[in-house]
Amino acid sequence: MGPTRVFPVLHRVAALSSIRSAAALKHSFCKSTGKLCYTSLCTLQQTRTVSTETALRHHISDLTDREKRLLTKLYDGLIGGQRAALAESITLVETQHPRKKELAQVLLQRVLAFRKEQEKRNGGNPVAFRVGLSGPPGAGKSSFIEVVGKMLTGRGHKVSVLAVDPSSCTTGGSLMGDKTRMTELSRDMSAYIRPSPTSGTLGGVTRTTNEAIVLCEGAGYDTVLVETVGVGQSEFAVADMVDMFVLLIPPAGGDELQGIKRGIIEMADLVVVTKSDGDLVVPARRIQAEYTSALKLLRKKSKIWKPKVVRISSQTGQGVPELWDTMLQFRDAMLSSGELRVRRQTQQKVWLWNLIQENALRHFQQHPAVRAELPELERRVTCGDISPGLAADLLLKVFSTVQ
Repeated sequence: MGPTRVFPVLHRVAALSSIRSAAALKHSFCKSTGKLCYTSLCTLQQTRTVSTETALRHHISDLTDREKRLLTKLYDGLIGGQRAALAESITLVETQHPRKKELAQVLLQRVLAFRKEQEKRNGGNPVAFRVGLSGPPGAGKSSFIEVVGKMLTGRGHKVSVLAVDPSSCTTGGSLMGDKTRMTELSRDMSAYIRPSPTSGTLGGVTRTTNEAIVLCEGAGYDTVLVETVGVGQSEFAVADMVDMFVLLIPPAGGDELQGIKRGIIEMADLVVVTKSDGDLVVPARRIQAEYTSALKLLRKKSKIWKPKVVRISSQTGQGVPELWDTMLQFRDAMLSSGELRVRRQTQQKVWLWNLIQENALRHFQQHPAVRAELPELERRVTCGDISPGLAADLLLKVFSTVQ
């Protein structure tokens, strides 16, 4: 099993290798003459564009008539706002089947081009507002999403919810079933709820969540809510794919400032104290004051936005309209300053390298020479004959020399 069989997509984009030589030529020419660097840079950009288009055409030319009809049906249904087409498209990007993963990338490329045209017509601004939601179990995330979602659909918005659930060890499916908790919102035709199993992904955010966001935006949803699993590594993952990160905290849950780690609070653009009703109003006010004081001591994530702490009640709806107004203030401030555009560009690079690392690890694990040597090296490591570091070096050497 060679690299081209493991990575058919990379094999098809081999034409991109010409970019390296163009970049080297541009660098050496500018260094030696100090002139005409702009012309060389333009040539490099043209080479990159032509190579990318050539690779994409080569990729599409390999499609069968049946696959072309499938992608056309999904794309037309998706941009037409059909929820069935959106569901089938997300299923396609979530698959682990090698051929279907290639089809998913072709579909995503078309949706990205469509979204880019929409953003041009929107003055260069994003067409959707991405919000990440997280908090400890029992914080009321599902209730919060339902009351906010119903309010937004009542105002004419289209809302999509990507609820990332823990996976069952037996079936691989979602355990919590958050969609069943949002009974009213799940029946709303202006809303779309997609529970996605983590499938063992560390941190609780699937590798395809970012791609599912793109598909939801292509289907016309102007507000995308991403709910993550618990509190931990998932917050660092979801913060790299949304415009605004919201941390939900329940009142009377113990020492919150100790239980919720400082790094997670630093990432929050907005802290929401939930269940502020009945006997919990007084504890909710106390927690609000504690977090307000704590945020003053933390490093600010943005130069123009100061994180705020608000109280709401999903049961009575108190504070929910004011909460959405605060979120809109954040979006407008980030758009006017240009920070939102920079944040999205940075996020794309982060996810590029995340996917490279994931695919490189899979390629390494599936390499025949590595698989042949791995059992014996694992046995010697567990017996204490060699160190894990030496075993890793030996495997990497085998991987790099035997192709």
